[in-house]
Amino acid sequence: MSKYSVLSESVISPQLEAQSIELERILRVKDFQAKLVGANGEKITIPEPIYQVLLQVVHAMASGKAISIVPQEQELTTQQAAEFLNVSRPYLIKLLEQQEIPYITVGTHRRVRFQDLRKYKEQRDAKRDQLLQQLVDMSEEAGLYEYDE
Repeated sequence: MSKYSVLSESVISPQLEAQSIELERILRVKDFQAKLVGANGEKITIPEPIYQVLLQVVHAMASGKAISIVPQEQELTTQQAAEFLNVSRPYLIKLLEQQEIPYITVGTHRRVRFQDLRKYKEQRDAKRDQLLQQLVDMSEEAGLYEYDE
């Protein structure tokens, strides 16, 4: 039985939080050359792009976050896309039909490119942050909210 949970290709590992913090500390040492050691003792240096991904994964795990790795050109099912956006599948279908997110049809099934989904999510989050800031500004102007910097 594994020590971590895999949910929809996401890894959650609360048991490794302390070890992840220590690993992150080691990986952040200046001029550090990460190496992979095989079962036979053979060592190879981890290439910089892989090292950067590893560092991000370790940082997220140390923060108690779930980890998912999705290849950029991957096409997702509507269920996978809905899970990525943390919305219901019917709501995602509505977004697709309103042409908010591009999709392709494979037979009778819709597929969403991860790249398009990520772009939509970034735009949605930026718009949400902007609207929240406007709400805070309006509340401050009305004297309902004081923000101490």
